[in-house]
Amino acid sequence: MTQKPLFEISPPEDKNIFNLGNGLILKIDKNDSKIVTLWRHGTFIKKADLSDKVEKRLFIVEAVELGAIQYRLAKALDISRQTIHNYREIKEHFGSEGLIQGYTLNKSKSRRIQRKENAARRIGGNKAQQVAEIRKKAKAEREKKQRSLDFNFSYKGEAKKVEKDEQPFAEKHDWEPTRFAGVFTYLIALISEWKWLQLVMGYFGSNFKIFMVFLLMSACNLRSIEQLKNIRSREAGVILGIKRIPFKQKVWQWFYTVAQLQKAGPLLLDYFRYQISAGLVGIWLWFIDGHLLPYTGKQKVHFSFNTQRRKPEAGRTNMVTCDGSGRVVDFEIQEGKGDYRGHICNLGEKWKEYIPGGVVKVFDREGHGAEFFFKLVSNKDLFVTWEKNIDSKKLAALDEDLFIEAFEFNGKSYSIFEGSKEFTYTSEGNAGNESKKHTFSLRRIYIWNKSSNRRACGLAFSGDSEMSTKECALAILSRWGASENAFKHIQERHPFHYHPGFKLTESKNQEIKNPAIKDKDRQISKVKTELNRLYKKLSKVGKALNKDGTPRKNSAQEQLNKKKVDKEAKLEQLLEEKNKLPERVDVSQLEDYRSFKAIDNEGKYLFDFVTSSVWNARKQMVDWLRPFFNQENELVDLFYTITYCHGWIKSTDKEVIVRLEPLEQKSRRLAQEQLCRKLTSLGAQTPNGKWLVIEVGESPI
Repeated sequence: MTQKPLFEISPPEDKNIFNLGNGLILKIDKNDSKIVTLWRHGTFIKKADLSDKVEKRLFIVEAVELGAIQYRLAKALDISRQTIHNYREIKEHFGSEGLIQGYTLNKSKSRRIQRKENAARRIGGNKAQQVAEIRKKAKAEREKKQRSLDFNFSYKGEAKKVEKDEQPFAEKHDWEPTRFAGVFTYLIALISEWKWLQLVMGYFGSNFKIFMVFLLMSACNLRSIEQLKNIRSREAGVILGIKRIPFKQKVWQWFYTVAQLQKAGPLLLDYFRYQISAGLVGIWLWFIDGHLLPYTGKQKVHFSFNTQRRKPEAGRTNMVTCDGSGRVVDFEIQEGKGDYRGHICNLGEKWKEYIPGGVVKVFDREGHGAEFFFKLVSNKDLFVTWEKNIDSKKLAALDEDLFIEAFEFNGKSYSIFEGSKEFTYTSEGNAGNESKKHTFSLRRIYIWNKSSNRRACGLAFSGDSEMSTKECALAILSRWGASENAFKHIQERHPFHYHPGFKLTESKNQEIKNPAIKDKDRQISKVKTELNRLYKKLSKVGKALNKDGTPRKNSAQEQLNKKKVDKEAKLEQLLEEKNKLPERVDVSQLEDYRSFKAIDNEGKYLFDFVTSSVWNARKQMVDWLRPFFNQENELVDLFYTITYCHGWIKSTDKEVIVRLEPLEQKSRRLAQEQLCRKLTSLGAQTPNGKWLVIEVGESPI
């Protein structure tokens, strides 16, 4: 049994009484259906005669301003929500005079005279048409401002290739129940803010359906395509606008059709570029880290490194970049351990066109090194990182008075001060050129965690930017302080590690460390051990002399010396042979060695594109929800509760309406309603022109 709302008056059974929300009640006179009264918590507010068109308009606008929910008011007065929206915009642009103009109040002579006298001062014409023109001009202005954000394809051309029946939400139907109504929140946010459906359909046309399935998997934490067998196919399909999710084999067919097009690269570039250009991600601090994507198959692949287990594991490395709020800015999957430093250097060059001033890159100790730092400083790449191999005793011996600035972060107390550290890097000379020594200085941030009484140091290069000591300290603590970065949390809520459709090819990197060097090292180690034993024996054996004082021939000492000379000669020979061997060799040149396989990343890129989209949309919607819910520690859980809500969906010629079941707790229900209003106000539309609307209410069935 559903609990009645606590913050509203429960709607009476009387058909002439309507609950408009926020404590407002509309009563229709039983004797005259055109006479209505408005009440709030039992207190009379206003009476209106709906037969008078002007009075009706003014009454509707005033009721909405008082907090009436538009769809409930529209249902009570038997009008469309678009009409109510037009009334509000007419008043916004033309004032109350705009609502009054053009309608006859009554036949009295005085009113006719007044209209005649004021006609010259009024703006003539149909106000609804004028508002439509205003909307059209505003839309043109927005498009003009955002023309640089267009994608790298002809979207309209691709959209025409999609048959009318295959368009998303092309099906018209009355209210239907669905357990996945909350997923609609992601869809509205992605379509309106990220132009997500436009991007996907622009690249893949009618094959967009697999991305809708991936969206459902990411939103509902379905860990593989095989788990789709546990969902209600019609209820899930109708909320995604694809009528029904088909059987597993058909879903795999959708996936391979898309993967074979090899469009993941340009798709991701367009997606990342649009995010940056449209201001959907931050462009000040970028946190860069590598994440293991393990491989458990039987083929031979290169090894990455598992930082949790502290050992190498077969797999790839996903180089992930997040902004200060945890939104995914960029990611790139590299074979084996990957090139972490190279990726950091290339990242600035990759997005230089869209961020001329550059960003501050924040990375961990794996990027530490004088040569790497010199390269970043030479390219004027701003960065903050931890310092490696610090003398903890020297840090502990620093006077507490040096730590002059204090602050709190993540519930812990910190004190900091700044110094500098000199680095020297010697570059190798080219042919005919000598090596050159370079000296440069970095900012050194001393950090004292008073809560745990631990001290550490960070390094920073801020160039000409005015980045304070505290900002440098907060940058490094935001990523590797009390919490990890975004992708560690994604794994809990979304199937981040899932890779649909493994495909293996011959790796371009077939080089390994020369096994002959390992064999030589073993031999060298053996000879050195034997030499050490000989040295010990020689130190204990005295000289053997004849009676005349001459050295005795074939004595123990002489025999040991001969062995020592032989071993030293052999050691020198082995070292010379080792130096002549190449450090790395191609496995195809060796016997009894299997070649390395490379995992094709096309399917993984497509799936991670959706996962990242859902994650970024979640971050944005939580920000929208925050002003309406004052318990920060429960905010994320509230959002996921909303996205897991059951509800109902209806599709008409002009709009797709999703109604979520209301949450029981008053504060949560109010926040739920506000989020739905915010999403509806974004004006998301499908390619076939249907408006996407989401609301909260009781069952319409």
